[in-house]
Amino acid sequence: MKNEIKIALTAIVCIAILIVGINFLKGINIFNATNSYYVKLKNAKQLAVSNMVYANGYPIGSIREIDYQYEDNSSVVVLIELDDQIRVPKGTTASLESPLMGGVIMHLVLGPNPADVMSPLDTIIGTETLGAMDQLGAMIPAIEKMLPKLDSILDNINRITGDPALQQTLANAAEITDNLKHTSESLDKLMSNQLTGTLNNVEVLSGNLAKVDVDATVNNLNSTLTDARCLVGQLQKTMEDVDRQLNGTEGTLGALMNDRALYDNLNHTIQSADSLVTDLKAHPKRYVHFSVFGKKDK
Repeated sequence: MKNEIKIALTAIVCIAILIVGINFLKGINIFNATNSYYVKLKNAKQLAVSNMVYANGYPIGSIREIDYQYEDNSSVVVLIELDDQIRVPKGTTASLESPLMGGVIMHLVLGPNPADVMSPLDTIIGTETLGAMDQLGAMIPAIEKMLPKLDSILDNINRITGDPALQQTLANAAEITDNLKHTSESLDKLMSNQLTGTLNNVEVLSGNLAKVDVDATVNNLNSTLTDARCLVGQLQKTMEDVDRQLNGTEGTLGALMNDRALYDNLNHTIQSADSLVTDLKAHPKRYVHFSVFGKKDK
């Protein structure tokens, strides 16, 4: 009797371990508290039990059951189990995506108001979302239309790249690039030499300026300015003396310039002398008498 009890207990433990192991392999942790919700989809897209459920990119649960609605053949109802800490706001939707690596995953787009939540076993509406594979499949017709044009473009590229003129152009471009490189190096050397010479000249000029006696130069300059001021004063005094001599009546030149009667007499004398010279030129015999043998005075 005791052996039968031990065998029964061992069988129960093995069954429990088997159940836990199977659920663990499915990604289900039966020891965590969960809340269940229904998701109604039009297309399950090969969704499988134990696939993960994500919200904002983070796994929050898994798929527990998938039931096809045979009554109206219009939808698929999926039972999901989420962590009991997750509060699903009203207005939450579910979408299926097919990654490039295969498989189908469910994403929950949570509602806007986290304070207004859904109750467990409420139904979440599923929406259609194109995954990466679906988008790639939608692009295949467009790619097929582009293939003939792509072939033509590749042929043109091959023809252009095989043209000897292009090869020569590339060779010329490489030669020009090499010449530019050498020119740049020469220019760098020239600029370096010029800069070094300029710095040396600046250093020499700085040394010469340091040797200059600035105080003596300033003193000489001040002395020169003082002499220039004295010369200007003397010239100004001389001009004042000349002006006073010209405008006064004490000096000869001033008397001549300011005496109107003397000016009139001089002018009359000059006119008389001019008349005399004119008459002398016209009648020289009136004023000059000479003879080889002499002549009596009348």
